[in-house]
Amino acid sequence: MRSVRARAALGATLVVAVALVLAGLAVLTVLRGNLTDRAGLEAEVAAREVAGQIALGVPYTDLELGDEETRPVQVTDEAGRVVAVSQDLEAISGTGTGAVAPAPSAPARNDDDDDDDDDDPARSQVSSGAPDFANGSATVDGESADYRFAAVEVTTERDVTLTVHAGAPLAAEQEAVGTVRTAMLTGLPLMLLVVAGVTWLVTRRALRPVEGIRRELAAITASEDLARRVPEPDSRDEIARLARTTNETLAVLEASVDRQRRFVADASHELRSPIASLRTQLEVGEAHPELLDVPGAVADTVRLQGLAADLLLLARLDAGERPGRAVVDLGALVREEASQRPADRMPTEVTVADGRSCEVAGSRGQLARVVGNLLDNAQRHAEGSVAVTVRRDGGEVLVEVVDDGAGVPPAERERIFERFVRLDDARSRDDGGAGLGLAIARDVAARHGGTLTVGAAPGGGARFTLRLPAAPGPGGSGRRPG
Repeated sequence: MRSVRARAALGATLVVAVALVLAGLAVLTVLRGNLTDRAGLEAEVAAREVAGQIALGVPYTDLELGDEETRPVQVTDEAGRVVAVSQDLEAISGTGTGAVAPAPSAPARNDDDDDDDDDDPARSQVSSGAPDFANGSATVDGESADYRFAAVEVTTERDVTLTVHAGAPLAAEQEAVGTVRTAMLTGLPLMLLVVAGVTWLVTRRALRPVEGIRRELAAITASEDLARRVPEPDSRDEIARLARTTNETLAVLEASVDRQRRFVADASHELRSPIASLRTQLEVGEAHPELLDVPGAVADTVRLQGLAADLLLLARLDAGERPGRAVVDLGALVREEASQRPADRMPTEVTVADGRSCEVAGSRGQLARVVGNLLDNAQRHAEGSVAVTVRRDGGEVLVEVVDDGAGVPPAERERIFERFVRLDDARSRDDGGAGLGLAIARDVAARHGGTLTVGAAPGGGARFTLRLPAAPGPGGSGRRPG
C-alpha cells in the first residue's frame, strides 16, 4: 500500500475499530453485570420471604412461594432432599438438585409438637449472611427459561437447617444485552466506513500542498532552474515548515551552484594568463632561442603552480576536509615562515609572548598556509616594515600581522576575503596574486574553529588578527577545532 492517504485511512479505521470493540465489550460486560445483579437481588428477596415464613413455623404445604409463574422456588434440607417446591415446577438446574417434588423421607413439620419448642425464638432464625448465587434454568408450566438463583439458609425450631432456592428470570438481561449487541454489530461497520471516508478526505486535503511541492520540485529538476521555489501554504503546520525549509535549501543550493560557476569562471580566467604567457615565451624561444626569457618562463610556471595549489586546497576545503588533530606551536610556526621569506622582501619582526603556551590543535600544513598568506599579503602592501605578534589571550592564541601600508578601507574589509577579489589590480597582479590567499586563510581558520578579521593598525596600515582555540593541555583549557 504505497499511498499515504490509504495507509492513514486504514490505520485510523483499525484504531477506531479496536477502540469500539473494546468499548462495546466493556459496555456489554457492565450491562450484563448490572442486570444480573438486579435479578440476583430479586431472587434474594423472594428467597428471604420464603425463609421468613419457614422461620415463623408456617407448614411447608402452606408456604406462599411468591409468583409461581415466574419465580421457581425449591426448599431442600441438609441432605439435599426437597421438602417444598413451587407450583407447576417441572424441571430445575443450578440449585444443587434437579428434583421437583418433595422427597417422602424428608422431615415433615408436626404442628402438634411441644408448644415450648414452638415458642423458642432462638431455635428459629434466617441466616443473615450473604446468600449464594448461581445461574441455572427451570421449566415452569411447560416454559423453560434461564434464571438467577439465590440460596438462603434458615434454621427451624426443631434445629433443622433448610436452604431456600428462589430464582429470578434473566430474560430481561438477555433481551437488553442482545439488543445492545445487535445495535453495536449494525452500527460498527457504518461507523468504520464513516471514519475511513473522513480520514481519506482529511488526509487528501492535508497532503494536497505536499503534492504541489513534489510537482514543483520535479519541474525544478527537469528544468535545472534553481531560481524557482516551491509554493508555501498559508498554514503554520509541518507542511508549511517543510515548504519553507525546501525553499531555504534551494536558495543555499542556488548560491552554492552560482559560487561554483563563478569559481570555475574565475579560475579559468586566472589560469589563462600564465598559460598564455608561458606558451608565448616557449614559442618565441623555439623560433629564436637567443630571445628565450628563461626567468620569465620560470616565474610564470611558479605562478601557475601556486595557483593550481590554491585551487586544489579550496576544492578540498569545499569538499569538507576536516583538519588534523596535531598540536602545533604557532610561535615556532610563525618564526619558521618568516625566516623562509627572501631577503629582498619587506623585513618582518616576529614577537612571541613568553610565559604561556601558544599551541593549537590542527593541520600544520594548512596553518602554515594561513600564516604564509598573511605574511605575503603584508609584505606586498607594506611600505617599510611588517610586525607579527603571537600571544595567548584566555583560551585562544592570537596572531596579529601589522603592516605600515595604506590599509584596507572599512567598506572593503569583508570583501577582501572573497575569492578572486583584488582591491588594487596593479599591486596584486605585479606580484602574481590571484585574490585567493585571504579567502583560503579565512576558510582554514574557520575549519579550525577560529576567526580571521582585518582592521586598522594604530600607526596606519592594516592589522590582520587570527584567533584560534588553544590546544587542551597543562597550559590551559582550550576548545577543540570544529
